[in-house]
Amino acid sequence: MQPAAILESALYVTDLEAAEAFYADIIGLERIGKVAGRHVFFRCGQGVLLLFNAEATRHPPAPDARLPVPPHGTAGQGHLCFSANAEELDRWKAHLTAHGIAIEAEFEWPQGGRSIYLRDPSGNSLEFAEPKIWKL
Repeated sequence: MQPAAILESALYVTDLEAAEAFYADIIGLERIGKVAGRHVFFRCGQGVLLLFNAEATRHPPAPDARLPVPPHGTAGQGHLCFSANAEELDRWKAHLTAHGIAIEAEFEWPQGGRSIYLRDPSGNSLEFAEPKIWKL
């Protein structure tokens, strides 16, 4: 057996409100769920991006919790890569720069394809890359 796709990806943030504004207003993702102080969820293509306040997710659920999700969380900078073709990469670079977001790195991969890197408000490393960097 092999999974068909990744359904959701999670990043842990230090300022949930700043992260929510960044991913909604700058990245343009659609909010699909929110619990103040704990998490905000966004639709991204066929998947979902979960943003968590790491401290809030480290605590086990109450014994009578409706959704007994096990504790999880991490500290430090995470990484997430968004898919973009060559033309979209140029547009993303211009869009991000116009919003004062620094492009931390930009390069061509030896096997083909280009990536740009930036940081979200919590310091997570975000990448926009052509799928061909993975031969997709």
